[in-house]
Amino acid sequence: LVLAFAFFLCFIMSTRSYVYLQFVQQWPPTTCRFSGKPSNNRRPLPIFTIHGIWPSNYSNPRMRSNCTGSQFKKILSPRLRSKLERAWPDVESGNDTKFWEDEWNKHGKCSEQTLNQMQYFERSHQMWSSFNITNILEKASIVPNATQTWTYSDILSPIKAATQRIPLLRCKGNPQRQAKSQPKNRGKSQPKSQATTQLLHEVV
Repeated sequence: LVLAFAFFLCFIMSTRSYVYLQFVQQWPPTTCRFSGKPSNNRRPLPIFTIHGIWPSNYSNPRMRSNCTGSQFKKILSPRLRSKLERAWPDVESGNDTKFWEDEWNKHGKCSEQTLNQMQYFERSHQMWSSFNITNILEKASIVPNATQTWTYSDILSPIKAATQRIPLLRCKGNPQRQAKSQPKNRGKSQPKSQATTQLLHEVV
């Protein structure tokens, strides 16, 4: 299943530093397939995992990054660490703590006026638990399949219904049109016979 999901969950804040948190989930087999990093030799998890939670603004769609603020501290409780090891693993290199550190230092600090480091990671896990993309798609019978393809609207509809947001699907060209175990997305306006098969990569 070649998917990495990012969808917007809006939180209106008193500070003007950002308006909403962009919550990004990824499909590990896809991330590993397109990664330029050495494999960590672990079988990719067959569930959607967190890539990050990024403070953003409507006036500037690019997520805020590299803000001033407190650097990452290894203060996560053992209980929270255990949860994040499943929900937010480093699927490319296997160094979970370094992945969390990079995400906090690049994006998390931008939310520090509202969420401190502990709250930032707790909120991320809460959002992952509340919006389980794996289950949403499975309930719509969208699962890895060697031959089945889905249209843009097939994938968008169940996510929209569950999150009450309209996601934008981003796809990557399929290097192997008939690659096994890859759910595919056809251009939404093309007939089946003429559609170009692409691999769903992100939902924004």
